[in-house]
Order: sequence, then C-alpha cells, then structure tokens
Amino acid sequence: MCRLFGLSSAPRRTHATFWLLDAPDSLSRQSHRDPDGTGLGHFAADGTPHVDKAPIAAYRDRSFAQEARQVESATFVAHVRFASTGGLEMRNTHPFEQDGRLFAHNGVIEGLDELDEHLGEDRWLVRGDTDSERFFALITRETRRHDGDLAAGIRQAAGWIAAHLPVYALNLILVTPEGLWALRYPDTHDLYVLERPAGGQHGSRHLDHSGSHGRMRIHSAHLAGQPCVVVASERMDDNPHWRRMAPGELLHAGPDLHVTHQVVLPDPPAQQLTLDDLHPDAAASQTAA
Repeated sequence: MCRLFGLSSAPRRTHATFWLLDAPDSLSRQSHRDPDGTGLGHFAADGTPHVDKAPIAAYRDRSFAQEARQVESATFVAHVRFASTGGLEMRNTHPFEQDGRLFAHNGVIEGLDELDEHLGEDRWLVRGDTDSERFFALITRETRRHDGDLAAGIRQAAGWIAAHLPVYALNLILVTPEGLWALRYPDTHDLYVLERPAGGQHGSRHLDHSGSHGRMRIHSAHLAGQPCVVVASERMDDNPHWRRMAPGELLHAGPDLHVTHQVVLPDPPAQQLTLDDLHPDAAASQTAA
C-alpha cells in the first residue's frame, strides 16, 4: 500500500535527510510491483511550498530511488505511491499543493464522476486524474467556505465522501508551514503518531526512522535537541510511545507542537468497499508490501 509520513518540529525549522526508498539493497528484492511514484513536500523559510517528486517506478530509475534529499523545513510530508487511480505521470504523483498547503493520501475513493459534479467549478483545482487530488480539492473548497478553518474543511470533505461515495480508505496527511493534520478513516489502514521529545525516549539521540518494508528512511541530527511530532503508516522505530490513531480520528499538531485530536467520523462509510470490490490494480495498490 502507499506509505505516508509527516513530521512537524514547528515553529523550529529542522534539517532532515529523506530516502524515499531504502535503496539499493531493497531494490534487488523488489519485483515489478514496485512503487509508482515517490514524493517529498516541505516549505521554504518564507512559507513557499516545495515538492520534489517523480512518477516512475524505482526499478526503472535507480538514481532517483537512491538519492538522499537534504531539506530544511518546520513541516514535511513524504509519500510512496502505489497507483490505484491515474497513470504514472508527474501530475498524479503525491504530494499535491493547493492554497499553499501540501497533501498526501492513502486509500481508494470511487464514484469520481459524482465527486466531480459535487466539486463543480472547483474542479479546476484538480490537475491530474487521481481520487486523492479530488479529495484534496474538496478539502480546499470546504476550508475556504469555513473561513480557513482546516479542521472544518477536512471534516466536511471527508464526511461528504463517506456519506455519498464508495470508500475503501481516506487516510491523509496535510501540512502547512506551521502545522500538520492527519486523518485515519475508517479502520482499513493503520496510521500512527509519535509525540517525540528532544532526543527521543533516551533524551540524547537524533531521529533515525526506517520503515520495516524498506520504503522510506528519515534522519535528522537536529532532533537530538528539539521535539517533534511524527505521523506514519507504520511504526518507524522501537519507541514504545507510538500510538495507533483511532478510526475516524482527526489529529492536529499546531505551531507549538501542541497536539489535539478528535474522532470526527464515528460511523463507517455508507458504502464501505472491500478488497474484493476493487479493480485488481486498485486492490494491489492497497496490499503491496
């Protein structure tokens, strides 16, 4: 399945190094069911969003897979894609940017014609073909309607989709220059959060996270001396304080790293999809290791 990773050290900026695929050793064990794209989003000191991404599978572009990305930001979002909707093109590769925010999603939404109709004139926000970018566009539209309240925007957008469209999963990470938002919905895929003090559980160590499936690695010496909040599709180290988010939980790490969370979608989707309901490519995208 797609891998999600988000980190906030706001308001402090953090130097971090990302390997979006743990190359080269893992590549020798991968078949052609490799990732269909990788991407990293972050912000410049003036708040300008930056996205570094490629839509091509790792086995066809070893140089991109092996290249370490050294960036500085107060917030980050990273994504490794297994395509369920939309071809292998840059415009379909996560993260996406709208209204100065960055977004990545793991899941499947069907009924895209109905979603397009609901978006109406706001369909122009969508440059690619994915369900994910349409979901983001609906969040952007609803956030504008709620005077910039992102919690309301995410809740309204996800709630409308859950009530009206067939849904497999809506897990997301959304970052701004000063904060991080995450939603787990429903209980299809896991999403974990770690409120990490400076130096981690031992009080003196840098951050060095590596996913067990060899898709993503993150290193930051800065985080030996400052706290952060991390959200990821899987536990990324042996810290015992990783917490699995509840189904329907919306989490916000604010500019002071104060974390709030609330179950905003207590009920399952009206049309809950199973793997057997999905097209084979979409089903494979949700189960790949």
